[in-house]
Amino acid sequence: MKGMAASLLGAVALAAGAAPRYAEQGTCAGHPGIALTVPAGWCAGLVADARDGLRMPRRLLEVAPGRFWIVDMGNWEPRRGRLLELRTDIARGQPGRVRVLARGLDRPHGLALGPDGRVYIGEAGTVWRTPVSEPVQRQDVITHLPTGGAHPLKELAFTADGRLLVNMGSVTDACRGDDQQQTMPCPELTGPQPRAAVYVARFEGADLALKDFQPLATGLRNSLGLASTTARDGTVRLWQAENSVDYTDAALPAEELNELKEGASYGWPYCVSDAAGKAVPARGYEGRARCAAQTRAHAAWPAHVAPLQLLTAPAHLASSSPFAGRLLAVWHGYRQHGQRIVAWRLDENGRPGGARDNLVHGWHEKAGLRPLGTPAGATFDTEGRLWIVEDRNRSVIVIAPRQP
Repeated sequence: MKGMAASLLGAVALAAGAAPRYAEQGTCAGHPGIALTVPAGWCAGLVADARDGLRMPRRLLEVAPGRFWIVDMGNWEPRRGRLLELRTDIARGQPGRVRVLARGLDRPHGLALGPDGRVYIGEAGTVWRTPVSEPVQRQDVITHLPTGGAHPLKELAFTADGRLLVNMGSVTDACRGDDQQQTMPCPELTGPQPRAAVYVARFEGADLALKDFQPLATGLRNSLGLASTTARDGTVRLWQAENSVDYTDAALPAEELNELKEGASYGWPYCVSDAAGKAVPARGYEGRARCAAQTRAHAAWPAHVAPLQLLTAPAHLASSSPFAGRLLAVWHGYRQHGQRIVAWRLDENGRPGGARDNLVHGWHEKAGLRPLGTPAGATFDTEGRLWIVEDRNRSVIVIAPRQP
């Protein structure tokens, strides 16, 4: 995530006082309606917030109709995270609506449903899984992952062919040592377990035992958005949303959408993308970086949008759905172009392109109507509705068809 210091300050501020709330306007899918800009014929409903015990929700997943699992970091301190279950078929204030399934988790972030029907959770140092059951039956799958540095969060995403992608974020923003020097080669990219990389876990056997866990691609500062798409001919493509180096400039450097290729290097810390998507030397590496040799980004996104998730719309959506056939990105950043969920249409080759659609936005602060909002994660339910967790306001929001 970009601007960890800002995130820490924001978390402290929220913990010190009551979480801001939305003004309620009518109803949406049985929940209080709120004022966000959504596709025509759809509405936004406030499902849960700090009154339900949410602290810092980052991901959610429908595990059964009316049941959602949520990973809640708590804050940026270790061992404050929880795995929660939200029952949307239980009225607010009733027992059992939000239950704690597991406590003491270390900065949990990733949450994914595996091909085995089990739920996979990514803590800072461990990836574990459990059946959808109570009590949770924890089985550690990948252990001894690095937990230090600026980017300890582990994003998870299963590919269409059953591999598990795992983020291994960089230790620093731009590979500056304690002496503020930027060495070359960057030591974070070396050794038996390089950082600033996306790893792939492969499983085998009926119980999906871990077969191997290796770097897939490097030079990726912080991959909190990972997804796969499938072309018409069956080719599986892997995608990464890059949280780029922090400049104070409003328009530089661009965030990136990268198509991941095995063994490829995508530039960090030596190269960044300009607004046109061209790889250029990062500050501190002028005259040393050879950016022409780096894999070019598939698309350049506005600076500081802080992409926190990628997801594809499920195949069962009706063609009339505004989400069907698209790759979605959750833009968490609080600056001009952030605070929204955006999408691009996928072509027959499984590649996103064309004009960007701002599907859900309007999270800027407006007195008496809504606080400043920062979406962190999203998922679809079996009915094709989009569910969103928003960490700043500790909320769960549903985007659903408006009832006549």
